[in-house]
Amino acid sequence: MSDMSTQAMATFAKKPIKGAGLTAPGVVILQTIFILIVETLEYAIGKIGTLTGLALLIASAAGIYLGRRGTDFVNAVNPPLAFLFSTLVVLCTLGGVGLHVARLGLDLITALAAVAPYLVIGAIGSWGNYLYKARSKKAKPE
Repeated sequence: MSDMSTQAMATFAKKPIKGAGLTAPGVVILQTIFILIVETLEYAIGKIGTLTGLALLIASAAGIYLGRRGTDFVNAVNPPLAFLFSTLVVLCTLGGVGLHVARLGLDLITALAAVAPYLVIGAIGSWGNYLYKARSKKAKPE
């Protein structure tokens, strides 16, 4: 029974990407497209909120898991920027706001308020991972 569980865990632990992992541009593209797709689907159903917030957390975790060594800074910085980009794209196209500054600003603040807790949790996790790895790199003599 334990051999089967060990094999199952080894199969589960394999990364879907061969080699060292995603480069920094790969992490940016992965996170941006994933957040944009989830946000577009959620906006088609209703308002931006919980699903997009969970997508932000999943994107941060995926960047940590799938990224190469040295992509931790990009993983910490990109999700809020990807959220801003995808929110502007969604609001200007699907939202029917266009580029009316007052309406776009109001909808942008509303969307930001809806996912703020998820952004904070993702930022704490991503920056914590980055600082931990930076500190452990300094502690190791090369």
